[in-house]
Amino acid sequence: MAMEGQDKWHWQEPGSAWKGVGIYHVTLVVPSREPLLGTLVIPENDAKKAIVERTELGNKLVNEIYEMGTIHPQVRILQFCLMPDHLHLLLHVRQSSSASIRAIIRGFWQGAKKLGREYTLSIDPELNSGKINEVNDDILHHAFPIFTEQPFIRPLSRRRQLDNMMRYVRLNPQRLATKRLKPGFFRVQDDIEIAGRKYAGVGNIKLLLAEHFKPVHVRSCWVEDAERHGYDQPLRDYMNGCVLAARQGAVMVSPFISRQEKMVQEVLLREKLPFILIADNGFRDYYKPADALFDAVAEGRVLILSPWDYDADKRHVTRAECVAMNAMAEEICETSN
Repeated sequence: MAMEGQDKWHWQEPGSAWKGVGIYHVTLVVPSREPLLGTLVIPENDAKKAIVERTELGNKLVNEIYEMGTIHPQVRILQFCLMPDHLHLLLHVRQSSSASIRAIIRGFWQGAKKLGREYTLSIDPELNSGKINEVNDDILHHAFPIFTEQPFIRPLSRRRQLDNMMRYVRLNPQRLATKRLKPGFFRVQDDIEIAGRKYAGVGNIKLLLAEHFKPVHVRSCWVEDAERHGYDQPLRDYMNGCVLAARQGAVMVSPFISRQEKMVQEVLLREKLPFILIADNGFRDYYKPADALFDAVAEGRVLILSPWDYDADKRHVTRAECVAMNAMAEEICETSN
């Protein structure tokens, strides 16, 4: 018998060695983002104290998570976070086996679907009215899947990725609480027009009203002189100048692509200085910035702009996009100054 939903199953990172040892981040989402698994509680309106109080269905699903570790002893559950409408799992496959990570998650999904059927029976008065034998088997077969059939599975290849993802999963309730307490900064704002170009944006749009702007664009010739010829004075002067300008009140604008530009961005984040980030992709539904950017957006110090629609398949930024984004940063600075 063909596996249920097999033709709908789509997996991330095609071609990866799914049966090998590795660490995987798995996300499963409730259809229509219904809060079936729990309720976000924010004591004293303090996002840092936020917790998710599980529903009965949520508690049963947690039991299913632990059962997965029992059925597949080669899988260690590093961390999980049950949110009202989705689930994050961090799994460590410690030894190769005949069961791939795809098969393991598919089995978990099937167990969750069984819980969904039981939940359907428990809340539907007609199904509990003694007419259960009259119910069409096909209705029960497809009733109330807890999760969509398109889980996101991402293999993590570097230690830093794992550390960042552990923190991301752990802070999910806090970040959702922050978004609810400060919805204006996290709502995607469309049709932001600058110099005739339209952007979508997330963050503090009032940064566009600042008096002074300065682009951050490290030239490749400076990097080449520093790396090949040991002549790093122009590079150091430029990077220091960017930070000094920000300290003096200028809003920095850049896609922050190169390693040196990212170093400038790290200083801006560390010193809580404002900047505008040009992003190479648009904003998906339920978008939230990652890591340190999230806190900066919540505090009104960052605006993220993108002129492109969101592309779920996008993986890498092209050189043409880099050139275009640097030009946009210059354009924003020239128009606003």
